[in-house]
This record gives sequence, C-alpha cells and structure tokens, in this order.
Amino acid sequence: MSFQKKLKAAAVGNNSLLCVGLDPVPERLPDAVMGKDDPVLYFNKKLIDATADLVCAYKPNFAFYGALGEIGWSTLKATVEHIPSHIPVLVDAKVGDIGSTAERYAHMFFGELAADALTVNPYMGGDAVAPFLEYSGGAVEAAERCVFLVCLTSNPGADDFEKLAIDGCPLYRRVAEKALEWNAVAPCGLVVGATQGKAIRGLRELAPELPFLLPGVGTQGGDLESAVRQGQFASGGGLLVNASRGVIYASDDSDFETAARRAAEALRAAINRFRSPPPG
Repeated sequence: MSFQKKLKAAAVGNNSLLCVGLDPVPERLPDAVMGKDDPVLYFNKKLIDATADLVCAYKPNFAFYGALGEIGWSTLKATVEHIPSHIPVLVDAKVGDIGSTAERYAHMFFGELAADALTVNPYMGGDAVAPFLEYSGGAVEAAERCVFLVCLTSNPGADDFEKLAIDGCPLYRRVAEKALEWNAVAPCGLVVGATQGKAIRGLRELAPELPFLLPGVGTQGGDLESAVRQGQFASGGGLLVNASRGVIYASDDSDFETAARRAAEALRAAINRFRSPPPG
C-alpha cells in the first residue's frame, strides 16, 4: 500500500492527524525500563502499544538511534518492525547529498529499513533528491514511498536561509514549487513548521494536495489552532501534526506508557477541534 493510502486509512481509522515522534534519549528513560536488555527498544514498544490506536503515523528521528552506537540500528529496525503494518512510518533523517551518496541513503532507509516516508534536505538540488524519488516512484523495490522535503522549518534559524528572497520570492516557496514538480515523478510532501504562522496558509494554497509534516506545536510553541486550520487539506486531512517530547516523556515514572497515552489522547482531541470538516 502506498504511503498516501496508508496515511489516509490510519487517519480515518484512528480519527487522528497526530504523528508521534519516537526520539528516545537514554538519560531521560524511566527507571522502570533501565534493567531491560535494550531499554530504548522496550520503551519504544510500550509507547507504540499504548498509542497505536490514537495516531496517523510514527516518526523516529534517526539521530536518536545513531547516537546509541552499535546497537542503534538494530534498535531502530526492531522499533519500525513493532509498529503495526497499517500505520505509516516516517523516518526523520533530513538527508541530502550528491547522487551516489543519496542512493545509499535511499537504500538504507527505504530498502533496508522499509520506511514508508523519509525527510530529505533538498538544498543540494535535483540530482541529490533524484535517488529518493527513484525509490519512491517505483523504479526499485521500495516503491510508493513519500519524500518529505525540508521546506520551512519551525526553528528561529529558518530566517537565515529559508526566508531569503530570490527574485522577490522566499526560498522556501521555491522549494515548494520544486516539490510540486518532483511530485509528478514520485510522491512528495513538505516539512512545514507550526511556528510559521501565515506562511503555512500560503504554502497550502500553493500545494493543495501535498501532505505536510508539521513539527513545532509542543515545546517549540507553535499555535496548534492556526497551524491545523491553515495547513490541512480542504477535506480536513493531509497533515501530520508531530509531537515527540510532550508525549513520550509525559511521565518519567513506571506509568510512562499510561501517561503517554493520556497525552496523545489530549493532543488528538485538541487537533480534532480544529479540523475541517469536524470529525464524525
């Protein structure tokens, strides 16, 4: 099943636009998991089991697994394999390099890890993005994936480059235009920060049918109501509202998975208040 079909089915089935980021830091894990053979994997599995009926996707960030050293890749792979097959997995790696290196990244995440989607940094241009599109578009075995291009991020540093004007048009809009062009080759989406206010509306008007990954609604202070209302499809979908720390670290005690479920339920309900048309 393609990423788009899997995302739509999960969003409808779970009545959710919530994407939970699986970004474990060993120093923040509850004491209750520390005696396990692989504490991070045990923690992730408990979180997935507690929230799988509340989300439209999961988003493990590769840096948190690479930082684990030798065990990191096996932990990430086992985490992905534990996620129910009907829920899409979007790996956040923001990779982008020359063609031969990009091809290895594409094989790594789409071929070996079997991710449904991947974040890609497009700033080295079309030849750096092409290998990901080739995997996503069906040229090789990992077909019908989705490439989420870093477009307008939630951090203050987005002002340094992403908003620079080129012939009167901000760079991030050029990225969105390229995403529309490349979407004819293979499925594309955009990473759009929830802190970016009215720019979200402009990007949705420009790209009415591309899915948006929306980080920044939690500790980064994005306005949830504004971001959801402006970023969703006209039909109310097309948006993955990401939350990581606010869900997975809702408790540092033995009730961590119960607390994570409560946090996910509350955020899903908050998101659904602003969806159009209203759920149900």
